[in-house]
Amino acid sequence: MSTTARGSEPIAARHGLPGHLVDFVAALRRHGVAVGPGETVDAAQVLSVIELLQREQLREGLAAALLRRSGQRQAFDTLFDLYFPAAIGAGTGEVDVPREGDSDDGPVDLDALRDILADLLRDGDTTALQELARAVVDALGRSGASGTGASSAGTAPSWSAYQALRMLSPETLLARIMRDLKAGTGGEISDFTDEMLRREIRDRIARFRKMITDEVRRRTAETRGREQVAKTAVPKQAEQVEFLSAYADQLAQLRRTVHPLARRLASRLAVRRKHAKRGKLDMRRTLRRSMSTGGVPMRPAFRTRRPGRPELVILCDVSGSVAGFSHFTLLLVQALREQFSKVRVFAFVERADEVTHLLAPRAELSGVMSRVLREADLVAFDGHSDYGGSFGSFAEYWGDAVTPRSSLLILGDGRTNYRDPNLVVLRRLVGQARHAHWLNPEPRRQWGSGDSAAMRYADVLPMHECRTAGQLADVVEALLPV
Repeated sequence: MSTTARGSEPIAARHGLPGHLVDFVAALRRHGVAVGPGETVDAAQVLSVIELLQREQLREGLAAALLRRSGQRQAFDTLFDLYFPAAIGAGTGEVDVPREGDSDDGPVDLDALRDILADLLRDGDTTALQELARAVVDALGRSGASGTGASSAGTAPSWSAYQALRMLSPETLLARIMRDLKAGTGGEISDFTDEMLRREIRDRIARFRKMITDEVRRRTAETRGREQVAKTAVPKQAEQVEFLSAYADQLAQLRRTVHPLARRLASRLAVRRKHAKRGKLDMRRTLRRSMSTGGVPMRPAFRTRRPGRPELVILCDVSGSVAGFSHFTLLLVQALREQFSKVRVFAFVERADEVTHLLAPRAELSGVMSRVLREADLVAFDGHSDYGGSFGSFAEYWGDAVTPRSSLLILGDGRTNYRDPNLVVLRRLVGQARHAHWLNPEPRRQWGSGDSAAMRYADVLPMHECRTAGQLADVVEALLPV
């Protein structure tokens, strides 16, 4: 529902454009874009100087006023298109869809419509393509319309970008457009020019497909409500994507956020250290000083803090889908390496092996996980996770790596494939360490289900849910040494 102040009346309905801006800001916040009162005031000033009809200038102005971090633009653009649509209803209707026969409501003439589209794609007329996209959605995009544009009487239409694009098939026009372009140049063009033209036409087709999708989303928002459409249409930001369900492109985007995220964590740590410069109150020295003021403690004395950078020992599961989480966490730790005096990394599947040398300060990190799987001795039998066996091999060969100066960090989902979790060895390792924590990428509600030994491990050391980069950042920030 829209943001409300009393009853169920939307703010925008009672306060006009300012209320509409408040609704837009509230939608941004719901989708993880932090917008404060200052940014909202700046956005209101943008609205006061840019006309609503100058839509692209308005988009850029609001983005400059409201966005403060990278990675938020895609969510902003999607919500902007929902809250500041290019048109209402069927739009201006400047493009007439050709129909068979003389009837204005007869079946759509797909061949003639494809001819119009081919001409516009060849010429690159963006404005005309936008108008055509609206006309195509109106004629072909109604679910169940079958090219007639008809809908059930008395019911709100539903729209389908897939149906409109399937019937129009713009990708199949590439050869025709290239033939027309070559004919216009006499047929004499180089291979380089031919390839450049093909790429340009493919880009135009992709933009037209996006126009169709955006138009369907706008029509759907008018019938179902902006908030309902935004739930599925607005893409998650990189820090909100769950590690275990992320696909390759999302994981690649996550990896690009590592260094900005590390810089933010380091700056927060600097603030914490600044506020924690003084140690605890030294009562003995304070009372001794008070003797010069008649027993009144005018000048409190504090114990001198001796902050030290602890050693960090990481045990990470690199099997299956958990590898994406482990990879991102290792990259984050690598970016924060200077916060620790020493970092040692051990990977495991069925048994553990040290991979610290693969994460050296100047090492190439883009393919580090594939190198770990290729070069480290991690598999003993069938390649399935064996936490108990891994803890045992780590304790046997590298148990002295964990000392009273060490912080032990374990990364994994705790799914043992019904094998012995080896709690005895884990308790011994945790007892040797100064601090010990477990980061688990699975939702807390799944801990202990099936072959998960997460709840049993959680009895031995603190276990933290780290499904997203945002959660991971919060946990790592809390665990960083002050």
